Amino acid sequence: MIDPATRLPHRNPFLLLDRVTRLEPGAAAEAELLFTHFPGFPSLLLVEAMAQLAGVVAIETEGEIGSLAAIDRAELLVPLSPGDRLTISVRIVKRFGRLILCDGEITRAGETVATALLTLGVGAP
Repeated sequence: MIDPATRLPHRNPFLLLDRVTRLEPGAAAEAELLFTHFPGFPSLLLVEAMAQLAGVVAIETEGEIGSLAAIDRAELLVPLSPGDRLTISVRIVKRFGRLILCDGEITRAGETVATALLTLGVGAP
């Protein structure tokens, strides 16, 4: 298990990953999140959670930073309730120089609750 705070600049309450459970740098990752209550726009924060995990996967060199460049497609399929344990999965689809296309999915007990196709920009600050 990997503490996502060791790879991301985000901190509570903006760090939306509890732990990274599987990591293949440059290829794919899986993380867990215990859904409590996100004030405001919880579905938008699900996309952010996928983007954070994509950053963990995409950044391969210490000192690089990543930023969400585009949300190409996002589907929020079912509502969530506090106490839901979510599994977030991300895989890199393509690299275009410093741009990285990632496919993300969030499941609850095997049921897909959200998907997104995200583009990250990665590079030195």
